[in-house]
Amino acid sequence: MIISDTYAAYLGRIGITAPGSPSVEGLFALTRAHLERIPFENTEIQLGRPPGIDPELSARRIAAGRGGYCFHLNGAFGALLEHLGYDVTLHVGGMSSDPDSHEVSGDHLTLTVRIDGQAYLVDVGLGDGPPEPLPLREGRYERGFRYGLRPFGSADRPDTGWTFLNESSPFPAMHFRSAPAAMADFEDEHLRLSTAADSPFLQSFFMLRRGAGAVDRLHGRILLHIDPQGGTDKREISSPEELFEVMATVFGRELDDLTPDDRSALWDRIQRAHEAWLASQQD
Repeated sequence: MIISDTYAAYLGRIGITAPGSPSVEGLFALTRAHLERIPFENTEIQLGRPPGIDPELSARRIAAGRGGYCFHLNGAFGALLEHLGYDVTLHVGGMSSDPDSHEVSGDHLTLTVRIDGQAYLVDVGLGDGPPEPLPLREGRYERGFRYGLRPFGSADRPDTGWTFLNESSPFPAMHFRSAPAAMADFEDEHLRLSTAADSPFLQSFFMLRRGAGAVDRLHGRILLHIDPQGGTDKREISSPEELFEVMATVFGRELDDLTPDDRSALWDRIQRAHEAWLASQQD
């Protein structure tokens, strides 16, 4: 297998230098490694320079030490898997607070991968999703935290799909269509999420990392370490120096693309949002 320089560097970032031929074991190892090392983050959107979602660009950014959100992370990971010979399908999804709505808003990209006649849900772009692929069949799954999958629609309707359930997440459901998608299907929504004043990616700074046994979540100045047994360690970031140390060590993001002006601007945005949040708690 000849691996291009971009994807070799990507594999190096996630700590896998010999991925081997496509296999269930290989898919699980690649997914776990990606989730443990690549953060879900919106740093560049907060700084007003949102990166595009072309999978090759996203793969280069990941190789260089960045993260991203679902369009970047699942787009790049799907492209990496295809480059390694896996059978990958992209799907239009949507995050939801209503597990029963089945409304697919289009604000999420997810993947399925088929190996040996079995399809798997593969998603490295949820931030707090499962640490490894889930078989694409109805059921409940214990993977530290509890997850679930169930189909919706019927075979004679074009809007059939699946609901992924995540009991511990602020968004307990992600609905996605069974039909294959292409990256072009996400361009308009990416523009909205990257630039609209009401986009959560502009309103708040956040980072998430799904480790083997816990989830780390940074929301503004609040850092949470959440374990599957319900324990939560909470810490408030008190200075820009502490913020960037946490970004680098807890979330594994390289900081060499952030100038002193970038760091000052990011901290100022986080501080203003934090003060607004504190004021809202007093109302």
